[in-house]
Amino acid sequence: MSRNHHEDSDAALLDILTAPVKPTPKVFARRDAALDPLLIAAAAASGPNVTRNHYHHDFFPGVALPQHEGSWDWTKFSGGDAADRRRLTYKSLQAPRRQRLHEELEEGKENDPLDLEADPLKSADNIPHSAKKRRSSIISPATEVKPRAKVASTLEHVAPSPVPALPPVEVKCMARTRIPTPHGPAFLHLYHNTRDTKEHLAIVIDPAQLSDHRGPVSAPPIRSRTLDAVWEGETEMDRITRGAYVGRLSATSQKVSEPVASISPEVNPDIPSPLIRIHSECFTGETVGSMRCDCGEQLDEAIRQISLPITVPSPSPLLTGPTTIPGRGAVVYLRQEGRGIGLLSKIRAYNLQDLGHDTVTANLMLGHQADERGYEIACAILRDLGLGGVAGTDEGEGVRVLTNNPDKVEALQKEGLDIVERVPMIPRSWQKRDPSLVAKKPTLDSNPYIVQHNDDERVAGATLIGGNAVYGDDLDKYLRTKVVRMGHILPLWMEEQSV
Repeated sequence: MSRNHHEDSDAALLDILTAPVKPTPKVFARRDAALDPLLIAAAAASGPNVTRNHYHHDFFPGVALPQHEGSWDWTKFSGGDAADRRRLTYKSLQAPRRQRLHEELEEGKENDPLDLEADPLKSADNIPHSAKKRRSSIISPATEVKPRAKVASTLEHVAPSPVPALPPVEVKCMARTRIPTPHGPAFLHLYHNTRDTKEHLAIVIDPAQLSDHRGPVSAPPIRSRTLDAVWEGETEMDRITRGAYVGRLSATSQKVSEPVASISPEVNPDIPSPLIRIHSECFTGETVGSMRCDCGEQLDEAIRQISLPITVPSPSPLLTGPTTIPGRGAVVYLRQEGRGIGLLSKIRAYNLQDLGHDTVTANLMLGHQADERGYEIACAILRDLGLGGVAGTDEGEGVRVLTNNPDKVEALQKEGLDIVERVPMIPRSWQKRDPSLVAKKPTLDSNPYIVQHNDDERVAGATLIGGNAVYGDDLDKYLRTKVVRMGHILPLWMEEQSV
C-alpha cells in the first residue's frame, strides 16, 4: 500500500471524527484491522492512563459523558456546552518552577512561604553542618541561571507562620501505693499528663509518712496535691483505693488524707533539701540486666542514696548530740526509652554500636538526635509533690539533683526548678577500681574492672543488677562517650589506656 494512500485514509478518518455533519462515505482500503472511531475517541478522551504528560483530545464527549446527546450517536454531536469543554482545558505543569511560583503569588494563592535559601535536608541541631557541593555536570555554565536570590526577595514580605506554643503540662496522680524495697519503704505514684499518653511514675522516699508520731526534728511530708484533692463524686473508700490516705494502710488503719494546703509548710533550715533523680526508662539495663549501660545500677543507686538516714543538729540544747531522720526524696521515672528514641531504635542502635559506632553516632545514623528527652513532665510531677518550687521564691522546697549530666540540670532550671546542688553519681565499678592497676593493661589476673567484685555474692537491689556493679568493655565505651561527646561530669578513669 503506497504512502499517499495511507495519507488519504487518515484524512478521511479525521473528517469522520471532526465533521459536525456526517460526510459522504468514501471507499478506502482497510488496514490490518478495522478501527472503531468511538473506541479511539473514548481512549483518547479519558481513562486511567491520562497523566500530566498527556492531554485530552476534545473530539466530542463520546462515551465519557453518557448523558450527552452525542454519546450514543456521534452524528448528533453539535459541539456541546462550552462550559463543559472548559473543564477539559489542559493546563501545562511543565513551566519553569520560578515562573509557576511567580504566577501563584500573583494569583494570591495562600501558599506556605518557602525559604529557598535554606537547606531542605537541614541536619539536626547536634549534627555538624557540612558544605554542599553542586554537581557541575547537571547544568552547563552557558545555561545556568540563578533564580534563588530573585525569588527569595519576592517572598521577603511574607511572614513565616508562627509555631503554636504548647500549653503548659498538667499532671494528675491517678494512684499511689506503698512498696517495700531492699533499701526501705517507698511510695509509688502513677501520673497521667496532657502532653503524651504514657504513664510516668514517681518513686517517693519518705518513710516518715508511715508513722503518726513525729520526733523533735521532722521534715514536711512529700505528698501529691492532685492525689490528695477531693475528686467529684467519689467516696472515702474510692479515695483510699487510689492511695489518698495517711499513715500506714491496714485493715485497722484507714485514715483518709486531707487536701494539701496551698501554702508551703515551714522547713527546718538544718535539714538538707530533698535528693531527687530524673531517671529515664531502660528495659535492657533494668529488666534484662544488660551491661551495655549502667541504667539499672543508677536506678538502684539513686533509691539507695535517697534512703540513707539524714543527720541534723539537735534542735534543743537539752538533747546531746545530733539526731537522724529518715532519708527523703524522689525518683521521677520517665518513659523515655533510649534517650527518647524508643526501644525499637535503641535495639537497632546497639547493632550499629557493634559495628564500631558510639551511642551518639548510632542515634544520628538512625535519624534521631543524640538525646531527644524532655523534662517538662518531670518538673510538673515534682511541683505536684511540692518539690523544686520556683527559683527565687518561697514556693516549695529546693532540691538536690543526683546526676552527672549538665544538660539535664540546665533543662530543669529552664523549667523554673529550684536546684540548690548537683550531686554526682560515680559508677560503682569505677569506685571499686584498684588505682594501681588502672594505668596497666588489663589481664585475666589483674583487671581493674572487677577488683573487689565477687559474682558469687548477690547484693539485693531494685533492679536485675541489684546492688552489684556493672562492668566491662561495653560499659567503658558507653561511659567514655558520655564524658567525651555529651559533656557528662565524670573523671575519665581509662583516659591513659585510651591514648
